[in-house]
Amino acid sequence: MAFRPIAFVRLLAAGYVLAREGAFALVATDDLPPGPTFLVRMARLVERRGAALSDRGDRLTAAFNRLGPSWIKLGQFLATRPDLVGADVADALGRLRDEIAPFPDSAARRTIEADLGQPVEALFASLSPALAAASIAQVHRARAIEPDGTARDLAVKVLRPGVRGDFRRDLATFFVAADMAERLDPASRRLRPRAVVEILARSVALEMDLRLEASALSEMAERTADDPDFRVPQVDWSRTGRDVLVMEWIDGIKLSDLAAIDAAGHDRKALARRLMQAFLRHAVRDGFFHADMHQGNLFVDAAGSIVAVDFGIMGRLGAPERRFLAEILYGFVRRDYRRVAAVHLEAGYVPARHSIDDFAQALRAIGEPIHGQSARVISMGRLLALLFEITEIFEMETRPELIMLQKTMVVVEGVARTLDPDFDMWSSSEPVLREWIERNFGPAGRLGEAKEGLFDFGRAAVRLPTIAARAERVLGHLDRATEKGLVLAPETVEAIGRAEGRGNRWLTAGVWAVALLLLILVLR
Repeated sequence: MAFRPIAFVRLLAAGYVLAREGAFALVATDDLPPGPTFLVRMARLVERRGAALSDRGDRLTAAFNRLGPSWIKLGQFLATRPDLVGADVADALGRLRDEIAPFPDSAARRTIEADLGQPVEALFASLSPALAAASIAQVHRARAIEPDGTARDLAVKVLRPGVRGDFRRDLATFFVAADMAERLDPASRRLRPRAVVEILARSVALEMDLRLEASALSEMAERTADDPDFRVPQVDWSRTGRDVLVMEWIDGIKLSDLAAIDAAGHDRKALARRLMQAFLRHAVRDGFFHADMHQGNLFVDAAGSIVAVDFGIMGRLGAPERRFLAEILYGFVRRDYRRVAAVHLEAGYVPARHSIDDFAQALRAIGEPIHGQSARVISMGRLLALLFEITEIFEMETRPELIMLQKTMVVVEGVARTLDPDFDMWSSSEPVLREWIERNFGPAGRLGEAKEGLFDFGRAAVRLPTIAARAERVLGHLDRATEKGLVLAPETVEAIGRAEGRGNRWLTAGVWAVALLLLILVLR
């Protein structure tokens, strides 16, 4: 990547802010190369008084909040990557809340009118001041009178003015930091820092087109239409654009407000169980899940259903990833660690040069504590931290889609334990996971595989005549070339002559031109 002086200067300024707030005190230097270790020690020299005595979470949140919205978003994203920043730092970054000062109502109104092409008064009977503001957008409450005279309460999400340019500038700084990390610490290349920033850039780009969030809401509504005790707001497509998202207003209680939940008579233990089961259904059944399920994005309505909002960050798992997870889970349940190790190597997640038996032995250190302790005292967070340590030893490359799933599961488990301190994640998950395993490994799963195989065979069979005809033409061309020699078009001869005239320097280009023309002739 080309050197960007302005981005590098911004990075130095950000580094100074982080150093002043004591953020580098969280970096363990024991395993770092000499260069990064020296830089961390230099950074700690400018640490302000009292920073070292502060709580580590407070240090990081103070630093990222001082740096602004883009850095808050980066911190939240890194909180989903304990494999990259370490479990302790990820836990501290998890405290970051994307809550900043709202922008003026007048600016929100201008954005609405410019994006939707109508005056605010023509769209809504009323529009409140901002009720919540974040780095990318803020939310207002509105009321609309429909043509039939009915009134509807709506949530209006409005993109922050200038946010695209701000993020574009700061992303350039993040790329410089990632490139420097890879140069200074070659071991970090396994974690692909630059790829991490690229994922963040794509995620932010998606978040800044509110039509895509509306699409995610719509897709989730379709997938969960028959799910018990879970729903999402309905999108008002007639009032939604790139910079404005309008949806149903949710009258509910945030899952963080335990007193209000109790006062309303909801069963917190049941809510915790519903939340975990809903997340697992979305992830393992659909391969499409809400990847930002913290307490601020989750409500319980009057009927006791969980309602999720803010679908700017979504996770997807393809069929191979879900199958991979199914086999791993099944292996751990059966304590077949060799099979779990084999699945990792077959999928290419762990380099083939490693021994299956050695990897199986390491995985046993993860699996045996699950079977030897009460389910209530097993923490998914601790389990994943151990998993990251083991996979690092065996050079498992980062799988962003799996990391997002794992981190979201940890967050959901945390919310569930807040609702129910005695929450048993394993027994709550078992019904959903059992159905998943039966579908993947039982008779229905085998029939599905056979059906897919027949479809693949049928598609190949339909193409056989075309393939045979093309093969016959190729053989015919080769026969003629063998008997009579290769016949070149006049243009080809002329091209070769020009190439020869220019000297040997162009001989290779001429040969490739002939080869290309022959290839075209054969494939016609």
